[in-house]
Amino acid sequence: MPISFSFDSNIDIVYVALIYLAVINATAFFVYGIDKWKAQRSKWRISESTLIWLAVFGGSVGALLGMKVWHHKTLHNKFRIGIPLILLAQIAFALWLAWKIYGSL
Repeated sequence: MPISFSFDSNIDIVYVALIYLAVINATAFFVYGIDKWKAQRSKWRISESTLIWLAVFGGSVGALLGMKVWHHKTLHNKFRIGIPLILLAQIAFALWLAWKIYGSL
């Protein structure tokens, strides 16, 4: 299926959104892993704000998985509580948006 950037249909938008979410979540997951690797070796670290912004921009699932898989930032409240709250807000927004676009869920 060729990618159309005309956005004439909701399917095009959903397709692009799903690709974006896959990329940002994979990025967040691997960035959390890289930061953990750097922490173990006392190397230059990725800033906490970068890690949080990756979640805010749609990578909250990848951030959560990265926290669990890499055992990283799991003791920091801003991550332990903040990332799941970001995910809940994103789910609520996605449901609201689907309701506005499609008229029902």
